[in-house]
Amino acid sequence: MRLMTISEVSRALGVSTRTLRYYDEIGLLPSARMDGYAHRAYDAAAVNRLRQIVALRRLRIPLKKIALIFGDAERTKIVDVLQESVNELDGEIAALQTIRDILRAFVRRLNAAAGANADVGLLDDREIMGVVQTLSPSKINLKEDRSMCDLNEANEALSTAKNFRVIYLPPSAVAASHFFGPEPEANAGKPLDDFIRRIGLPKLKPDMRQYGFNNPSPEGDETYGYEFWATIPDDLDVPAPLTKKRFEGGLYAAHCIQMGDFHEWPPFYEQVVASAEYEYESREPAGMHGTLEEHLNAYSYYTGDASAAKFAQLDLLIPIKAKGF
Repeated sequence: MRLMTISEVSRALGVSTRTLRYYDEIGLLPSARMDGYAHRAYDAAAVNRLRQIVALRRLRIPLKKIALIFGDAERTKIVDVLQESVNELDGEIAALQTIRDILRAFVRRLNAAAGANADVGLLDDREIMGVVQTLSPSKINLKEDRSMCDLNEANEALSTAKNFRVIYLPPSAVAASHFFGPEPEANAGKPLDDFIRRIGLPKLKPDMRQYGFNNPSPEGDETYGYEFWATIPDDLDVPAPLTKKRFEGGLYAAHCIQMGDFHEWPPFYEQVVASAEYEYESREPAGMHGTLEEHLNAYSYYTGDASAAKFAQLDLLIPIKAKGF
């Protein structure tokens, strides 16, 4: 098999070029270089490994555990890793079954109450509270009934469910670094990294935040631009090639991912579109139509925790406003 370019691999396996670059940076999927070609390339072994990575991610195996699997020459850890995931899923399934049983009990009892009071259009508070009373601290005899303790445990088990958060990002001055061309994240990130470390920005601004976004976004090929922002004190000057800009902030829908899981953008956007309370609001920066990626590990990364650079967490951010405003 001939070497495949990064864009060919991206199209063939449905993995973004940015994800492929990140997998290379953390040593999970090493690439090669083709003579006379500036971009990454992949041989048959690398493509096969990527297929395995994609399958494991779709099975919800975290990148840290995938790295353990590939770093174990004897492959003795894969059973343990997979069993841990089975145990986690069993817990989620049990929690969902608990909530389903309680909802079924609600439907059954409310239907029975409605049948007994056919002339009543809406169930009154006494009937509703009669159903709630079945969620007593201890179970009662009916098969469908569960206790309040069961419901609390179910909600705790499902507390990591992927419902988007609504957050407010404050306005701030930012130091911006932009690059268009090969390796845009790396080439945009280095000047900003150097600046942040040189001036000790985390000490100057302990609440610093770091955002990034495509600028412009790719349109079918591997060449695109990327821009990083770091929030800075209002009176701080920045040297070239950085530029100083103003981020207006505002209300955002937020969804946390592990670095590389950019395939979660579309379902996250669909969640926002389907919201009964909020709607998308286009605003600056225009590179990704106002959407941003916030690097949640930025502070620990710049204050010396080298491990924060690996398996980084991001918030995907979509600008929103309350419906009706």
